[in-house]
Amino acid sequence: MAHSTLPDDLAQAQYDWGRTCTALAAAHPRGTTALRRRLLHLSSRLFWHPFWSIPAGHSTAARAALSQLVRAHAQGRDAP
Repeated sequence: MAHSTLPDDLAQAQYDWGRTCTALAAAHPRGTTALRRRLLHLSSRLFWHPFWSIPAGHSTAARAALSQLVRAHAQGRDAP
């Protein structure tokens, strides 16, 4: 993973959330109930992650950095 102040587990959860959304958006997804449950679980982990309660996580820049990190991974530049 790229050097970042973001916790690895937070970046991984965001990446997994995106992949789960993509799977649900497929034309005929299999296991939609399991995918929806996974999405809810990941959403909860992302929203309540302890990182957001520390000073470094209070800024919108931290949320933007998380998005950029995951986007870079999706484009094959790095891995969470």
